[in-house]
Amino acid sequence: MTTYTAKPAEIEKKWILIDAEGVVLGRLAVIIANRLRGKHKPTFTPHMDMGDNVIIINADKVQMTGNKREDKRYYWHTGHPGGIKFRTAAQVLDGAHPERVVTKAVERMITRNRLGRQQMTNLRVYAGAEHPHEAQKPEVLDVKALSPKNTRSA
Repeated sequence: MTTYTAKPAEIEKKWILIDAEGVVLGRLAVIIANRLRGKHKPTFTPHMDMGDNVIIINADKVQMTGNKREDKRYYWHTGHPGGIKFRTAAQVLDGAHPERVVTKAVERMITRNRLGRQQMTNLRVYAGAEHPHEAQKPEVLDVKALSPKNTRSA
């Protein structure tokens, strides 16, 4: 018996729309990462970009459990001595680019190599309910209905 390996011509990519309003960030990121990698498909091949194109709307309304909204920190370094800085998740979500919280959570679940960077190009995250991908006719994936643990009330 031989192992199945998908060929580039056999790969079918769909468009998936996910509404992040009220969904727990970590659980949402796991579902998105699996869709981007293509692990939900029976023809999954680890070294190929098999995943679907994922559109996330309402990223600014994503929820976090516990005190993560106030306690979770996103660090960066300016390159100067003593130049480490941070923002809390609440500051990022209330700021100009709240979609970066979802993007960063998914990015950290994808492999850190050329394939991972290629898979991340298939992710589109929007803070509001509007998106410019109506022409692709995306299928709606209801993350809230998958498990009751996926949601939190505001």
